[in-house]
Amino acid sequence: MLKRRPQGTGKVKVTFALPDGGECVSVVGDFNGWDPWASPLRRRSNGTRSATVVLEQGRPYSFRYLAGGRFFDENEADGWSPNGYGETHSIVVP
Repeated sequence: MLKRRPQGTGKVKVTFALPDGGECVSVVGDFNGWDPWASPLRRRSNGTRSATVVLEQGRPYSFRYLAGGRFFDENEADGWSPNGYGETHSIVVP
């Protein structure tokens, strides 16, 4: 799930959230250099995991989730694009 909150000055807080399946998950994308340690999804008391990043409004960003060495896409993404490895990247446009 993606949640967006405008921050003014052309910035938007984007929250990436998933049900907590017990496995460590990170969101990786061109906004964090595809670094699996930069944006881990943290456990929340409501049974989800989430991470929030601040992004420039109106610009598309590619991302994927990473869990247990597997990449997967966001079902509620704004779109998807081929990633050159026979799969796709999710796209978010804040």
